[in-house]
Amino acid sequence: MKDIPNGFTGFKNMEPDFRYYKSGDTPGAEVPFDPEKLQAIASRDRRWSWVEVDLGAIRHNVMEVKRRLKPGTKLMAVVKADAYGHGAVECAKAALTSGAETLGVATVDEGIELRQAGITAPILIFGEPPLQAIPLLLQYRITPSVYTPDFAIAYAEVADAHGMKAPYHLAINTGMNRIGVRYDEVVSFMSRIAFHRALEHTGTFTHFATSDCEETLDFQIQFRHFVDALTAMHEAGLDLGIVHCANSAAILRYPNTHFDMVRLGISLYGFHPCPQTVGTIDLQPAMSVHARITDVRSVPMSEGVSYGMHYRSPGSVKICTLPLGYADGFMRCLSGRVDVLLEGQRCHQVGNICMDQCMFEVDQRLRANRPRLDPKIGDEVVIIGRQGENQITIDEHAEIGGTIQHEVAIGFSHRMPRYWV
Repeated sequence: MKDIPNGFTGFKNMEPDFRYYKSGDTPGAEVPFDPEKLQAIASRDRRWSWVEVDLGAIRHNVMEVKRRLKPGTKLMAVVKADAYGHGAVECAKAALTSGAETLGVATVDEGIELRQAGITAPILIFGEPPLQAIPLLLQYRITPSVYTPDFAIAYAEVADAHGMKAPYHLAINTGMNRIGVRYDEVVSFMSRIAFHRALEHTGTFTHFATSDCEETLDFQIQFRHFVDALTAMHEAGLDLGIVHCANSAAILRYPNTHFDMVRLGISLYGFHPCPQTVGTIDLQPAMSVHARITDVRSVPMSEGVSYGMHYRSPGSVKICTLPLGYADGFMRCLSGRVDVLLEGQRCHQVGNICMDQCMFEVDQRLRANRPRLDPKIGDEVVIIGRQGENQITIDEHAEIGGTIQHEVAIGFSHRMPRYWV
């Protein structure tokens, strides 16, 4: 479609770039479309909902954290789960050009995706994958975490058979009890695997369970266990490699945990990991969620809207429909509890959020301190992000939905295309 100045204002302005049948043909006759022109129809013109990711915000957040680290401390950009829904390849590249030196992922395929995109930086996978995936680790130079002898030896054997080294980071369980060698058993564990000539111990780490909590006792216990494990390994003559334990919360709250490298996860994307870090650093949210109105109607007083008709029109409102729903990550539990932005004004979402659509109301009553909106099909609406002087955040959705920012951000599905700006 041709660009329309000053935004979309209605179907009467739409001019297709190609005809659906040739001049002189009978309308309705079976005429194949031009495949190239079909492919050229942008994702935004196939469905009016999309996600934008501000790579400038990603770069800003990396640099803000990087300047808080002592010289020589490396920064790992955690881009697992498709960079928390923001796009792994694009965010990884932005982070690496802004000061990050290495990347963290959760699965083998996440690491392969980065390699196939031409990224050469070190990649650590936070876990031991199945034994069958070992050749992929070696082929794509993805470093695994190690915490069981069976995996360590199998990994080393495959590497040795191909004349390769088998680099790994040792995961230590300091109290979270998810993965890792127990902190007081690390020396014994290392004695069981260190004999293998192919194994190359390049890092040692743990993960905190409560660094984002107001209560610090459990955190202090975990940190003490980690230091004890490092001390025991050092006294046994073991090389520790790169030592790291600080996630986003620990980076900002506990500088003594930085060691050789820090792992920037949720704060890479502009989120504060806990209330205690608000005001201590300038983080910029990178994700925004947008849609265009697909229907506008005046609903008479007392008539219902959406499944269950839990919302009834009070009259003097226009009900607008957006093409996104809980299949797109707009959680159904938020129904009737959140706002959207139209022309910079907050408008209340009404009725149950459907799988593919949702509705919001626009008050048509005159108010002295608020101009009356006149919504039209095609008008852009912001579900997450800033429009004018108002902003709706993922933190707001998370608090209302009783969850954390991670789940909300990751939840916006790829049925909505991503645009990196």
